[in-house]
Amino acid sequence: MSECVEQLSKQIINDLSHLKGVRVIAAMSGGVDSSVMAVLLKEAGLDVVGVFLNVWDYSRDEVSGHGSCCSLEDSYDARRVADHIGIPFYAMDMREEFRRDVIDPFIADYENGRTPNPCERCNRFVKFGALLDAADQLDAAYVATGHYVQRRDAADGIHIYKGSDNKKDQSYFLATTRRKQAERILFPVGNLEKNDTRELARYFKLSTAEKHESMDICFIPAGNRIEFLKREGATAGFRAGDIIDLEGNYLGKHQGIAHYTLGQRKGLGLPDGPWHVVALDGATARVTVAHPEDALISEVDVVELGWIRLPVEGEQVTAKVRYQMQPARCDIHIDGEALHLCFEEAQKPTAPGQVAAFYVADELLGGGIVSRSA
Repeated sequence: MSECVEQLSKQIINDLSHLKGVRVIAAMSGGVDSSVMAVLLKEAGLDVVGVFLNVWDYSRDEVSGHGSCCSLEDSYDARRVADHIGIPFYAMDMREEFRRDVIDPFIADYENGRTPNPCERCNRFVKFGALLDAADQLDAAYVATGHYVQRRDAADGIHIYKGSDNKKDQSYFLATTRRKQAERILFPVGNLEKNDTRELARYFKLSTAEKHESMDICFIPAGNRIEFLKREGATAGFRAGDIIDLEGNYLGKHQGIAHYTLGQRKGLGLPDGPWHVVALDGATARVTVAHPEDALISEVDVVELGWIRLPVEGEQVTAKVRYQMQPARCDIHIDGEALHLCFEEAQKPTAPGQVAAFYVADELLGGGIVSRSA
């Protein structure tokens, strides 16, 4: 291991040493990030309990689940790492909670013309909801994950920042985390670069050091969303309907709104393009498209708000309403559990159901779920 990485690991362990003896639940997914997270906690002297969340029955799939998050193979990998570093390990059955809070809303959203973000809901309701409840049952003060975000404690409480590795930063998916939840979550690898994480895994001789990283949705390991939705009975999302432009002109037929997402520009098969999808109507089964210059948005309504901290007067707030988007300057107006934001410059479209994340510089303030954009 390079001297730089070794020094970095010592710094992380030192930063965690004030929690020596404190019990913490290590949420182990079977990947390299959570494996390194767990060993760093153990090396810092915390009382670590490894927990794997069993959220989906892979025996019902035509594929083994290999390479997907939270598969049976991942459970075995997590257990091997726990045995190697010498911590107790439990597999918790979260299938009922996952079905209720993630899968059923995922299906309903696609039937109604929304584009859900299942990773956000899993974080909010399962990892930082049900898992924190389990932590209470096990008398654990904290839950720790392998997310690439940074936690900093200050006199006025905790602050959450983007991960050091810009390519791996996962703050967007944690934007709906509530402050009371965030106060009990540790992110030991958040200030590491991904390459450094793998180097640490090699140094500690972890079996997951070279493990392939999955980009699939965990309950769709083959990546075929349409097949999954049809198998789950999402019939309303597959009613044939019309494709129209903003003036209501008929452009063609489609085989169901579940095939589309707002902002989509590929695979439309329409003449006189390019086109972007700008509206999906579950009631009429209509897909509305527009040319790129007419598809830009300036205003977004956000619901289901969660705050780690509220912005203060004079701070310049930025927002991102798509994962791949760079945070853009905006003005926000908070009205109870809802928020309206106006971008200073028009942005590419987003879809209802996606996350809106709010920042001041690199600090994550909170976020919510997009309900409308224009």
